Amino acid sequence: MISTMPEVIILAGGMGTRLQSVIKDVPKPMAMVANKPFLYWLINYVSKFNPPKIIISTGHLSQTIKDFFGTAFGEITIEYSHEEYPLGTGGAIKKALHKCNTQNCIVLNGDSIFKIDFNSFFKFHKIHNSNFSMALKLVDNPYRYGTVELIKDRIIGFREKDNTLKKGLINTGIYLFSKNIYDLMPKDEKFSFEKDFLEKKLDFINFKGYISDGYFIDIGIPDDYKKANYEFPQIFN
Repeated sequence: MISTMPEVIILAGGMGTRLQSVIKDVPKPMAMVANKPFLYWLINYVSKFNPPKIIISTGHLSQTIKDFFGTAFGEITIEYSHEEYPLGTGGAIKKALHKCNTQNCIVLNGDSIFKIDFNSFFKFHKIHNSNFSMALKLVDNPYRYGTVELIKDRIIGFREKDNTLKKGLINTGIYLFSKNIYDLMPKDEKFSFEKDFLEKKLDFINFKGYISDGYFIDIGIPDDYKKANYEFPQIFN
């Protein structure tokens, strides 16, 4: 089957500092959730949309990921982009983009999952002639995440974490963009994608926000990690 989906980069280099009480000796995306690594659940869901290739950006204990997934997931090719030392989210994306062969690329965080329709997301991106599209979700008490400001479908700003907000649109860590934005990224090898690129390029790039009400969870803290263990078998099987 010929795929119309862009290739996918998954950022899986996190060390899982906040999960040390419940996982040890594996990268955070390889934390076991309902008897399978979290990264398995994520790749299995993404694979339903038939991307031509998945590029896993690795760092801490990378061999654990390579040993589990190898070079394919079903019929989907898997490649690896390895950080010898931490490059930040921006540096990791920039390095992995060298392995991306499609005109557009989707980026996912390896420790969160948002059950969106990637075909609809890609269609939104093309219809709006967007340079950069971000998947957003409206949540209650968004104090953990910081929020995104939107006018119609255009992203106009990012707000710091605010304990007083009752509702807000959060950045779910899913991005879809044309590879030519590479030239607008900082020249530094190591940088934060959110702080050093997204926030500083708002006036130069046509940023669009795609809102979905799909299931979302970030396993970065122990409470949500435990929640995922009993929710995933019902939601993703």
